[in-house]
Amino acid sequence: MTRATVVRAVLAVAVLLVSVYISLTMSPRLGLDLQGGTRIVLQARDTATVEADRETTDRTLEVLRQRIDSLGVSEPTLTRSGEDRIIVELPDVQDPRQAAEVIGRTAQLTFHAVEGPAAEEAEEKPSGSDPTADPSPTADPGSTTDPDGLTLSDEQGRALALGPARLSGAGVEDATAGFDAQGGAGWSVSLEFRKDAGQDWKRLTGEAACHPAGDDRRRVAIVLDEKVISSPQVDPSVGCKVGLPSGATQITGSFSADEARDLALLIKGGALPVPVEIVEQRTVGPTLGAAAIDASARAALIGAAATALFITIVYRLFGALAAVALGAYGVISYAALVALGVTLTLPGLAGFVLAIGMAVDANVLVFERAREECAERPKRTLRSALTTGFTKAWTAVADSNATTLIAAGLLFFLGSGPVKGFGVTLAIGVIASMFSALVIARALTEIAASTRFVSDYRNVNGIGRPGAVRTWLVRKDPQLFRKPVRWLVVSVALVAVAVAGIVVRGVDLGVEFTGGRLMEYSTSRPVDVETARDTLAAAGFGDAEVTTAGDGDLSVRTGKLDNDGEHALRTALAEEGGETTKVRDELIGPSLGDELRRNALIALGVAVAVQLAYLAVRFRWTFAVASIGGMVHDVILVVGAFAWLGRPVDGIFLAALLTVIGYSVNDSVVVFDRVRELWGANRRTPLDTIARRAVLQTVPRTVNTGMGALFILAALAVLGGDSLADFALALLIGIIVGTWSSVFTAVPGAILLERNAKTPPPTPGKRKGKSSSGGRQAASRRDPLDNGARV
Repeated sequence: MTRATVVRAVLAVAVLLVSVYISLTMSPRLGLDLQGGTRIVLQARDTATVEADRETTDRTLEVLRQRIDSLGVSEPTLTRSGEDRIIVELPDVQDPRQAAEVIGRTAQLTFHAVEGPAAEEAEEKPSGSDPTADPSPTADPGSTTDPDGLTLSDEQGRALALGPARLSGAGVEDATAGFDAQGGAGWSVSLEFRKDAGQDWKRLTGEAACHPAGDDRRRVAIVLDEKVISSPQVDPSVGCKVGLPSGATQITGSFSADEARDLALLIKGGALPVPVEIVEQRTVGPTLGAAAIDASARAALIGAAATALFITIVYRLFGALAAVALGAYGVISYAALVALGVTLTLPGLAGFVLAIGMAVDANVLVFERAREECAERPKRTLRSALTTGFTKAWTAVADSNATTLIAAGLLFFLGSGPVKGFGVTLAIGVIASMFSALVIARALTEIAASTRFVSDYRNVNGIGRPGAVRTWLVRKDPQLFRKPVRWLVVSVALVAVAVAGIVVRGVDLGVEFTGGRLMEYSTSRPVDVETARDTLAAAGFGDAEVTTAGDGDLSVRTGKLDNDGEHALRTALAEEGGETTKVRDELIGPSLGDELRRNALIALGVAVAVQLAYLAVRFRWTFAVASIGGMVHDVILVVGAFAWLGRPVDGIFLAALLTVIGYSVNDSVVVFDRVRELWGANRRTPLDTIARRAVLQTVPRTVNTGMGALFILAALAVLGGDSLADFALALLIGIIVGTWSSVFTAVPGAILLERNAKTPPPTPGKRKGKSSSGGRQAASRRDPLDNGARV
């Protein structure tokens, strides 16, 4: 056993021990779509005097935080997104009406003197004041309402004429709700003002106290967003011009506990620096998240078991060792997610499960390379063949994982909401899979290869004999690219069918891209779609689109609908279906829908440009253009398939599509890496012959890697329910067409481009070890059974 093997083994054991400790002692941070709750995105808006920039949005966030803390929500999360957006996450909140009402208010809080009933009401009824009372010493008996004042209805609906604002909510230091059990006053709200505002409050209440008890002018109106939330009378014990000191102010009335707390909350919150608008609101029931976790866990176990069994059958002992490394990968990637505090969302969970199937890619590349080495030089030692396999597969492993990381980065930076979580888990999965393949699996296989039993019995180790697929292909030796145009004609025909679906059937854009509201309900009594549609139409929701979802659930999609409208819609369904439970609820404002649709197109464009730039640097421009052509071919086919199937295109679909882009380029990279190697070694050989050899040599890798991912995706599609079925379906289609395009679209395209290109064939790669120092290093790494003699 070499020192390098010992180092890899020790490193693998250390990382595994740390990962197991983290997995057992720390819990994952679940997103709202898994634990249930409400997510609200607020957009700060400019006013005539204040710009909604980063600073004002931060101040707005702090005011909102005070309000939400007062709502009693368990572990709420508020973060700023970009310059002018605030994301509010409220775990376990299933009915967001109260929360949305409180935090969505712009809360322009002001305090006003009441100048009496409004003019129209005063003519009909002279208010409850004493008509013989003397006018206020500070007011002209004949004066009219201040032109800067307001006419608003009080709590009982009576119109009042209000003077100009005397102080704002920014002057409130604290407002608390309390219950007076001894005095029998019930619930009240105590106010405390800041120093200067306290003096303004004292003057305001002192002026009001100059009017007799019962007179409307003895009231002080507290106005929130031009709505009177309270207009208390100044207590008769307060003298004229004396006023109420800051700490002695109490608002009393027939408050319930909730009303008192809400009033204190709104007063304490003060005025937001800028108004805010709800542009997105998502509510997920706890049962949906629990079902998604359960389904994903079962899909992961079944898919991973099928993948492990498959690679064990194909690669025997080394395949079984790779399966052990695959289990270690699962532990390491989970521990990394937990340790980094990554919020695990539903797409992120799907990404974690998918990465298990894709984690065998590097092992398959290495094992196929080692098989080639054993086939070319049957007498070389197993360990030497394995080491060469790792060395030669490194460039393909690095390039293919780099393209996947690019896709993950695009998902994170250009995605929205839960889709970002998919990008994070995918990136962590790629890094963890490389560690498991290049460190853990390599240490295990090198230790096994060092034993004489494994080395001598070639049928046991799994790489000493070529695989059945490779043997069959070598025997048949199909002339694939003698006429490359015919393959491109087939690809063009497939694209035409997909485009026809997009044009004829249209793309069913999800609510994320169109704006509106999408709700899913579970009823205690079964309700068919037609009955539900008629019931909602009778309740005034004639434009509602009703479809089935899940196990007998109902999915309702509408245009703009506020929370009160959603409550009325649910009540109408309950009349027909009995107890009606909200499973999930998504509200997207029209402006955000336009933005998400625009960002989706930008994401796809950036994906194409970035992948093209990377491939152009790593390969010839002809190979890069051909790979991008195959990638665009895959994107069109996946979108066209969803158009023909009538499946929705939403943010989850976008995540799947960007993953398909990474997978498609991944496959093309492996093929072109082999083309580059073979062409460099045989510069006089025609490219179509080189391409045929490269494809036949890489087909086993493509098939075996694709099977690992297909096992996982099939399990997700069958067990994942509606939440993950479309995601799995898009990736299933993408992997199939990506496998096709990497061979029969990208390669023929590169052959045709090279016929018109004047760039010479690639030069052979210079092997390390040509210098004397390199020779000494190579000798130090020589196989122990090789004495170094050469003829």
